[in-house]
Amino acid sequence: MKVSEIRDLDSAELESKLKSLKEELFRLRFQLATATLENPMRIRQVKKDIARVHTILTERAYGAAQGK
Repeated sequence: MKVSEIRDLDSAELESKLKSLKEELFRLRFQLATATLENPMRIRQVKKDIARVHTILTERAYGAAQGK
C-alpha cells in the first residue's frame, strides 16, 4: 500500500485498515508457526503498512493539536 493511498483515507477508514492489517499479521504469524506460510515476505510488507498507517494517524493528531 502506498502512502498516497493511505493519505486519501479519512481517520475512521485508517482505524479500520489498521485493525484489518493487525488481524492479517496475526494470521500470517500463525501460519509461520504452523509452517503453512506461502509468502514470508508478506509479513514484512504488512508490518511496514502498519507503520505507515500509524505515521499518518500521528501526523494528523499532531496537526490537529497544532490547530491546522
